[in-house]
Amino acid sequence: MPQSDPSKTEQATPKRRKKARGKGNVAKSQELGKVVSILAGMYGLYAWIGVIYDSMNKIMVRFLRDSMQFSATPESVYDIFKWLSTELAKMLIPLLFFIGFLAYLNMRVQVGKLWTTEVFKFKWSRFNIISGLKRLFVSTQTLIRMGKSILQAVVIGFAPYLVIKSEMANFLPLYYTDAAGLSVYLLETGHKMVLYALVPMTIIALADLWYTRWDYEENLKMTKHEVKDERKQAEGDPKIKAEQRKKMLQVMMRRMMQDVPKADVVITNPTHIAVALRYDAMEAPAPRVLAKGADHLAEKIKEVAREHGIPVRENVPLARALYKSVEIGEMIPEDLYKAVASILASLHKFKGKQRG
Repeated sequence: MPQSDPSKTEQATPKRRKKARGKGNVAKSQELGKVVSILAGMYGLYAWIGVIYDSMNKIMVRFLRDSMQFSATPESVYDIFKWLSTELAKMLIPLLFFIGFLAYLNMRVQVGKLWTTEVFKFKWSRFNIISGLKRLFVSTQTLIRMGKSILQAVVIGFAPYLVIKSEMANFLPLYYTDAAGLSVYLLETGHKMVLYALVPMTIIALADLWYTRWDYEENLKMTKHEVKDERKQAEGDPKIKAEQRKKMLQVMMRRMMQDVPKADVVITNPTHIAVALRYDAMEAPAPRVLAKGADHLAEKIKEVAREHGIPVRENVPLARALYKSVEIGEMIPEDLYKAVASILASLHKFKGKQRG
């Protein structure tokens, strides 16, 4: 069956699948559930038939044999009602529980773990008469469901015909059979009818399971543009990311310029690179880089340093080494200790400490 929108050529992304599941949109075959429920009921009845026989026997004996001695009073009616409810519960509840459990297991295997309230939310679109009529008479899904229903009706109607036709020779001897023998025959014949109907129903259910999953995947497909937009949302729009990066650099630059007046010295290249250093043994065991920059930013660092009386020293290899190997806020590496110490020792701030 062709895709309703030819532009949707891409497989659904995990985000698209998660969003669809959150709305209760999942791939599940209703026909498979019918087959599982029938099988569960048939074999549950087969396993529980002894208990059902005993309970039915008790009920028949009490109502047919003891009915002449029954005195209808509020207490006796209540007692018989309670007793009858208990017997019916013993017959039906385990069987219904078994059918319900297998129906739940079938749905859980198909759908997985899912709990959502989206399917219960009120939507005005559900009351759109025009859309409802289109779905009823024009929709491909409606035609497919109708075809499945007609096929199942034919199958379910044809199965009893085959069984009855094959059992015609056994009907006359049933006249001489007792109640127990007649019950056994009816149960066996009914079991055969169900099996005859289940074979084609199972084939229909498996085909419906395949079609349901295929149709679900087709409806979830996305256009290339949708995939691209989703990727942008996940990774961030490049323009927005560039703008954010620009703002972060501006913030870092302002903070860095605020730290330049705290420096002890600015080492330059002399025009292309500038690195501001601070050494305080109470803060760190080695000098730290407070600011660094190249070209225009280097000129700005030197300008701020001169405004605040920070010494500016030219040392090309040291400036390049500091700029390449040390990030802002980090201490200088050991291999640069000697070069930096010689510059700090020449500063007036550290001359008194050196003599001491």
